[in-house]
Amino acid sequence: MVTRRLPGAAIILLFIGAAAFPARLFAQDEYHYEYKPASAGEAAQPDPGRGGQGAAGSDLSGQLPPGQLPQGSGLPGQLPPGHLPPGQMPPGSGPLWQRPPERHPPEPGPVSPDGRPLRKRTGAETPAAGAASFVKPDGGPYAGKGAGEPSIAGFDQALTRQYLERYSRSGGREWLRAVMKQAGPYIPFIREQIAARNLPAELLYLPVIESGFVPTARSRSGATGLWQFMRNSIAPFDIKINEWADERMDFWKSTEGALRKLEDNYRALADWPLALAAYNAGLGGIQRATRQAGKADYWYLAEKKFIKTETIHYVPKFLAVAYILSNPRKFGLDLDWSGDPRWERIPVGKQVDLGMLAEEAGVDGAALKAANRELFYGITPPDKNYRLKARASDSSRISEALERTETVLIRHYFHTIRYGDTLSALALHYGISVDQIAEANPGVQARYLKIGQQLRIPAYRDAGPYQHGGTAADDALKFTGSHLVKRGETLWSIALAYGVDPEVLAEANGMDLNDTLREGRNLKTPEPGGR
Repeated sequence: MVTRRLPGAAIILLFIGAAAFPARLFAQDEYHYEYKPASAGEAAQPDPGRGGQGAAGSDLSGQLPPGQLPQGSGLPGQLPPGHLPPGQMPPGSGPLWQRPPERHPPEPGPVSPDGRPLRKRTGAETPAAGAASFVKPDGGPYAGKGAGEPSIAGFDQALTRQYLERYSRSGGREWLRAVMKQAGPYIPFIREQIAARNLPAELLYLPVIESGFVPTARSRSGATGLWQFMRNSIAPFDIKINEWADERMDFWKSTEGALRKLEDNYRALADWPLALAAYNAGLGGIQRATRQAGKADYWYLAEKKFIKTETIHYVPKFLAVAYILSNPRKFGLDLDWSGDPRWERIPVGKQVDLGMLAEEAGVDGAALKAANRELFYGITPPDKNYRLKARASDSSRISEALERTETVLIRHYFHTIRYGDTLSALALHYGISVDQIAEANPGVQARYLKIGQQLRIPAYRDAGPYQHGGTAADDALKFTGSHLVKRGETLWSIALAYGVDPEVLAEANGMDLNDTLREGRNLKTPEPGGR
């Protein structure tokens, strides 16, 4: 090998240039960077004050907080195409999800129902300055971060970053914007419930991936409501299903039940990613997985596939959505909840038709029915302990209408028995059960109907002259409809139109959410109004 000695002046110039140039250390994978400026005569060293574990347990010592890049760092091509000329990066930039989190003024602390502040932490319980004001159910502090940053671990995982990229694209942002518009009526109540239990604020956004904030949503497996409860999981939470109502669609009861379930999961597992995984896969399933793995670490269980694929994706998807919605302006989302309603529950004490009650009270009937989506017929059950949900601004007028004993607040049909009539045929036609007809007509016996006997039948739905027809719907969401794809449509926009999760729509059609959707293709969809 031929070598050439450089002149002494050139060596001096090279040394000065190297000492003045900031050293950048790139580590782990395409999502993580280490950075420390080097001063003259000093080699760049990792920052011993920072650290953590990334995907597959990689050592990330020296890494800046998740999602934050130092001034001038980044790799060419990381910004979405068209934002800047190739290779040019403004200070502190990167993809939307890598920009520093927004800082907001601190919100007032949680208060009790009578207006008193909840207990304050003191001494060893007090988190460091700037930490989030969450405490664990056992009274200890969460490892909170600054406003806008996640308090549940896992934001720096590769799969979380993939979902950040997916939901921060234009289609994902439009879907999130539409979902959060639907969420408006429920946001204040859920936020208050989370604060009262001292749970992580990110849980506010769990219904986004569960139901798209559609209170009547049904999954293909039959899970129902904002929080997607299965029939076999509701007993501990005072959620009932009967011939009058499916309380999985009661936003008040289902929120209380879901948060209690998450609390129970956390107490059993002492880890929020595991608690969230248990919400999706069941507490028993996650406990078995941790015993098999010999390690109570969600990310390890996911990496080694001790849990099912759906659960592997569940927590990263939630963390990505929660981060975007906690920092909406960074992602171009204008979310305005200034007009959100406050809710109250009103004892009814008798059966009432919501439409007739709204008319008598002078309130918006559609809004009253929307607040009580669990009722099959828009009529309260005969249970005297049932409480109706209403906007706080309407509650006094509704209470006054209910107190007027002379006011009739339920309609009835009257049917005269003819030859061949049966209670089961009448029940089928009028959309109610045989027991409901019997309740309205004390003493009537299904086997001994008398010709000419008059029955009073509650008008739970509009029905014409007596004829057979109608069957009860089951829980499962069925893709029996079809949609012809038009120019410019995407899986995201079609999913919004049919009120279904875009990933569920893609799966039902044998597609991936990122597949190209061609004009003229027929997609299987739920029947309109079937959700």
